[in-house]
Amino acid sequence: MNQGVEIRELPEMTVAYVRHVGPYQGDAKLFEGLWGSLMSWAGPRKLVNFPETQALIVYHDDPEITEKQKLRLSVCLSVPPDTQVEGAVGKMTIPGGRYALARFNLTPEQYGDAWQWVFAHWLPGSGYQPDDRPCFEMYPGGDAPDETGKVTVDIVIPVRPL
Repeated sequence: MNQGVEIRELPEMTVAYVRHVGPYQGDAKLFEGLWGSLMSWAGPRKLVNFPETQALIVYHDDPEITEKQKLRLSVCLSVPPDTQVEGAVGKMTIPGGRYALARFNLTPEQYGDAWQWVFAHWLPGSGYQPDDRPCFEMYPGGDAPDETGKVTVDIVIPVRPL
């Protein structure tokens, strides 16, 4: 499942996003709808240019602590900083800095286990601790599954040395 963890300095990134508030775990239709909304906004504006465009999902809250009805996530695409947004599409900045990127090839059912592996298995022995920037998933090949139904995803955790 895990294909390795690497520590990298990531640049600051401007993203356009569609946000969801409420439960999301295991809801493939929800994610399909959020991606569909964002892509139908970004496509006509010529903002989808893979592999330069980064596709990511920012998780604003810890599902172990936050009530399910209050969980927030943002489905995002990297955009030029001067991009104009409107309606359900917002814009924010993902801070640059040191991040741990843990690469996985996952089915939808495996995401929770992958996040758990990063925090419970890798992080304690890594020499790093999480800092206060947001965690996110980055999809280096876009978010479409391959022929086996799996998606390549980097679970990205902001870190600082212990």
